Amino acid sequence: MMHPSALDSRASWLRLAISLAIAVVGNVGMWAIIVIMPAMQTEFGVERADASIPYTLTMIGFALGNYYIGRVVDRWGITVALSGAALMLGVGFGLGAFAPNIWVLSALQLITGFGSAACFGPLIADISHWFLKRRGIAVAIAASGNYLSGGIWPLVLAEVLAGPGGWRSAYLIIAATCVAVMIPLSLLLRAQVSEAGRAEAESAAASRALTSGFSPRALTWLLAVAGIGCCVAMSMPQVHIVALSADLGYGPAVGAEMLSLMLFGGVASRLISGALADRIGGVATLLIGSGLQCVALFLYLPTSGLNALYLVSLIFGLSQGGIVPSYAVVVREYLPAREAGQRVGFVMMSTILGMALGGWMSGWIYDLTGSYQWAFLNGIAFNLVNIAIIGLILIRSRPRRRGTVPA
Repeated sequence: MMHPSALDSRASWLRLAISLAIAVVGNVGMWAIIVIMPAMQTEFGVERADASIPYTLTMIGFALGNYYIGRVVDRWGITVALSGAALMLGVGFGLGAFAPNIWVLSALQLITGFGSAACFGPLIADISHWFLKRRGIAVAIAASGNYLSGGIWPLVLAEVLAGPGGWRSAYLIIAATCVAVMIPLSLLLRAQVSEAGRAEAESAAASRALTSGFSPRALTWLLAVAGIGCCVAMSMPQVHIVALSADLGYGPAVGAEMLSLMLFGGVASRLISGALADRIGGVATLLIGSGLQCVALFLYLPTSGLNALYLVSLIFGLSQGGIVPSYAVVVREYLPAREAGQRVGFVMMSTILGMALGGWMSGWIYDLTGSYQWAFLNGIAFNLVNIAIIGLILIRSRPRRRGTVPA
């Protein structure tokens, strides 16, 4: 049954609030493995690169889930997708608590990553249908659930890790929470946007179609490659800040605080970027965020003091938080709304593959060199590739005078 409400309505904002709550819970699958990495590495007795494999598998699952669950949303709606994802999280984390070695845990992380993906790209794509004038800030708020999850869960898990059950007890708590919270809330999202609202969004997209010489397919692939570049860079501090803190003698709990500070800064950045995208567009906003992230990465190179690391982590979060949501805004501004779940999911999949690649590469570089300096430089190089691609898109973009670009 179609919902009678128009775009940007009270029903739209209520749906956004529910979506945000689901995202805060469900995105734990992306962050839990980062927090438990030092404890898990010690228990299983593996090197840093091997200890990064569960995270890499998590992000591969997260990447694939963004694309394939996005297609499920286009066909059957967000409620079906979220309910299935909650069950996957329950199974993945529940069995992960009893993993006998790092390889079994890695395989289960693929499942939890896939399930968590429903709470990112697919959820963003769904909420984008309910807004037009305020789509940028709405997408940013929905995407902020990912960072709020990363800001809240590490603090909770750090307390559980200090207890007798360690990371295994933490995984059981996560499994129960995801099932108990996500399924009931997902049932509140069964309504669909009205046909009038959907037509309004399609008309707006057609009027702003990109005519820079890029077809929708070419633009999608360019955004995907750019997403890999920016997220290889982004993953270095996000994935390894806890391990870096431990290496410097500050301990994993301090690293978890730095990660939380970074991600809370990312929430502020996402909200600011969302409001900015409503004014200057997604491509320009994306370029600004990418440039600021590159600057922030340079600040890590000379930094090793405790207070300085806290400060740089906050600066990094404030710099890069709005990047990934801006990709979704660009897709919805210039590409067909009827394929929003699939196209947003594909670009989000690419950004997450960048996170997975960058997380592993940073651990590999650390094992080769004994420090994270070259890992930061590697991230900066990938970031420059991202800036070049987005700059090209911005330069060649111009309003279309007649017709639309074919899907």
